[in-house]
Amino acid sequence: MVTLDESREAGGSQQHPMRALTTPHLSRLPNMPGSAMNGISERIGYITRVQSFSACHRLHSVHLTDEDNIKVYGKCNNPHGHGHNYKVEITVCGKIDHITGMIMNLTDLKRYIEEVIMIPLDHKNLDKDVPYFANVASTTENLAVYIWDNMAKAIAPYNLYEIKIYETNKNIVTYRGE
Repeated sequence: MVTLDESREAGGSQQHPMRALTTPHLSRLPNMPGSAMNGISERIGYITRVQSFSACHRLHSVHLTDEDNIKVYGKCNNPHGHGHNYKVEITVCGKIDHITGMIMNLTDLKRYIEEVIMIPLDHKNLDKDVPYFANVASTTENLAVYIWDNMAKAIAPYNLYEIKIYETNKNIVTYRGE
C-alpha cells in the first residue's frame, strides 16, 4: 500500500498534502478505517480549535479608484474603518497516533494560534498594522488566506485542513488552501 509520505515522494501534491485524502485514492492509504499497518489499525481524525479576536479594517483596494472602492465596498469603505469580533476555527487533519491517541497536541496548536493569529491580528488595524494587507484588500477571504499561509508554515509537519472565519453570525468564509 502507498502511504501519504510515499505519495509525496512519488510526485504527489507538495502544496496541499491533504488533497490526497480527499481523492478517490483514499482506499490505497493504510490509515483508513479497516486497514492496518503492523497489525495496528490507523485512523484519520480532525481536530478543531476555536479562537476569537477583535480587529478593525477598511475594505479598500489600492487597485481601484476611490469612486470604484465606494461602489464595490459601500459603507465598509469608510475612511475611518470599522471593526469585527472575528471567530476562527482552525482544523487539522492527520493520523490518530496509536500510542498518544492524538493527531497533534492541542497545547502545541494553541501556541501556534497565539503566534499566527493573536499576536499579529488581535486588537490591530489590519490595514495599518499587518504588512500583508498593505497592498491586499483586508476582506475576510484574504484574511483566511493570510491565516492559512502562516498556520501551514507553523504547524508543519501536521496537515492543516481548514480555516473558517466568522466575520459576523451571518458572514462566514471557509478556506482549504486551494
